[in-house]
Amino acid sequence: MKSPQPRGPLGAAVIDALTAAAPRADAPADDRLVQAARRAVEQSTDLLTDEDVQLTLFVLYELHYAGVEGVDDAWEWAPDLLRARAVLEEAFERELRARVTVPDGVPADRRAVADTLFAMTAPSPGPSLSRYVGRQATDEQLHELLVHRSVYQLKEADPHTWAVPRLGGAAKAALVEIQADEYGGGAPDRMHSALFARTMQGAGLEPTFGRYVEDVPAVTLAAVNAMSLLGLHRRLRGAIAGHLAAFEMTSSLPNRLYGDGFRRHGYGEDVTEYFDEHVEADAVHEQIAGRDLAGGLAEQEPELVGDILFGAGACLFLDDLVADHLVGAWERGESSLRAAA
Repeated sequence: MKSPQPRGPLGAAVIDALTAAAPRADAPADDRLVQAARRAVEQSTDLLTDEDVQLTLFVLYELHYAGVEGVDDAWEWAPDLLRARAVLEEAFERELRARVTVPDGVPADRRAVADTLFAMTAPSPGPSLSRYVGRQATDEQLHELLVHRSVYQLKEADPHTWAVPRLGGAAKAALVEIQADEYGGGAPDRMHSALFARTMQGAGLEPTFGRYVEDVPAVTLAAVNAMSLLGLHRRLRGAIAGHLAAFEMTSSLPNRLYGDGFRRHGYGEDVTEYFDEHVEADAVHEQIAGRDLAGGLAEQEPELVGDILFGAGACLFLDDLVADHLVGAWERGESSLRAAA
């Protein structure tokens, strides 16, 4: 993606550093980026909505995906950059663990873990983003929804795939089964990221990954950054498995409503196919993710039960934050974006 404009002193320091060649492995340690990260954390009033922190984390994580335009690939493993990222990650994880409610007393049993996850992800009767989109969102708001979702959906499945080499047995097989569908079963045009790109094109938006990063607020970036945080650290393999389970369990019904919202405005199959695909696929995935992935992993590694449920809770908590931001802005008659896309 193209390098975005920084949103504060931390981002300015990091993005400025990335314009130069990465330092040699034997270069002396440079603490300037670490100190900038520490200052950003100390001065932040809410890390989950901190524009500077979340955009900077997003840029740092992209170095492990497709990279950032004009940035030397050697920066991916530059020690000074990794140390600065670690400061942000430690604070980000600490904030999530402090704010996410995790059920306790759940035994390391496949059925018990799956039942807990299904209870955590059960639809609530109150207001929701998907109901708003399905019943009353304007055409402009539908476009805003796609802009928010593009930050993840155009690389859909990649953060969870980091867990594949870190699992074994039934849990690994379940994850691979889910991810194979996400990547189109070997057909590039059926990859879910490709389906979403066609949705964006059909709605008149640019389907290039990162095109709308400038427009989305920190809370949207935080939800995506959490996936990278959990996926990139082996010690958090239980959490990324739980995150995927919750992600799949809360997908089928909302996507039906999203598709209805676009159909309500006259959009055709080129736009709605992405949502319709998820209605069917994720109805199957939620069973595999809950019982075979999360439940299977709990039985294989009982000590990970807490992290599995934390990952699921983090997914739900952040999704609610994003939904509250979008619906709240729309109900006030405001844009949910930082700037018009």
